[in-house]
Amino acid sequence: MTVVAEILKSKPDGLVHSIRPTASVLEALQSMADLHIGALLVMEGSTIVGIVTERDYARKIALMGRTSVATLVRDVMTTAVMYVQPTQTSEECMALMTENRLRHLPVVEDDALVGMISIGDLVKDIISEQKFIIEQMKHYITGRNS
Repeated sequence: MTVVAEILKSKPDGLVHSIRPTASVLEALQSMADLHIGALLVMEGSTIVGIVTERDYARKIALMGRTSVATLVRDVMTTAVMYVQPTQTSEECMALMTENRLRHLPVVEDDALVGMISIGDLVKDIISEQKFIIEQMKHYITGRNS
């Protein structure tokens, strides 16, 4: 069973991308597009104050007749940010994401942000584990090591 700390180590880029609550939604969208990501943590200093996602844009800007230029991130961000700890398992994270319809989870240890995982990170990890198990079963059944 993989824990979040192992998933974070396997990520090629361990950076957590963030934005200020006073930035415009357009700035957030441009940053997400440039980085090829779907969410930014909203930070004031080292404190997580929210998360802004592509889904927030779709539901709180486009569908409400607002403009991304005139609207600030703080006006559309999700403030009840769920997070996980490095010791939690991928299965626990998947259950949390599924139950709460989340795609991104910050990873916090001792009140400090240490990373971010996405549903894609979890799926990649689960597929890797399944491939390993399948290979082990093949070796066991055939009695060969390749």
